[in-house]
Amino acid sequence: MPSRRNNIELTDAEIRTFLDSSKTLIIVSNGADGYPHPMPMWFYVDDAGCLYCTTFGKSQKILNLRRDAKASLLVESGLEYSELKGVVIYARAEIIEDVDVAIDTLVKINTRGRTVNLAERQALTGAVAKTAAKRAVIKFHPLRYVSWDHAKLGGRY
Repeated sequence: MPSRRNNIELTDAEIRTFLDSSKTLIIVSNGADGYPHPMPMWFYVDDAGCLYCTTFGKSQKILNLRRDAKASLLVESGLEYSELKGVVIYARAEIIEDVDVAIDTLVKINTRGRTVNLAERQALTGAVAKTAAKRAVIKFHPLRYVSWDHAKLGGRY
């Protein structure tokens, strides 16, 4: 029987739309003990397709990614098998330790999908600035995508 893999793959545009509409990214880094270390994080995607999140500089994710910059990223949705949709992104992680980049990243993550006025943006900037000095930004450079959308099968499995 021929593979129907091509039937469920997302196009580049569909991947971007899916990522832009999703809030949580599962980051899987490689732990020192050899076990994968999956963690959910909020994120945003820049115009070049790189994904950004921020976490405390002493977190296990940062320790793992300093040791090995390879990561698998998962964004998924669907409550029924016929609705399953997802993207796995194989990526290289870049750790950025810069307070201004951390503040910018936190503001972009917390304002995704909505319009905020200048006063709201300034208030949010002030609020996130309190912890930004302790944070590192993780910029994921995508290397390869694997995607699926079971809805494209039209109920035929």
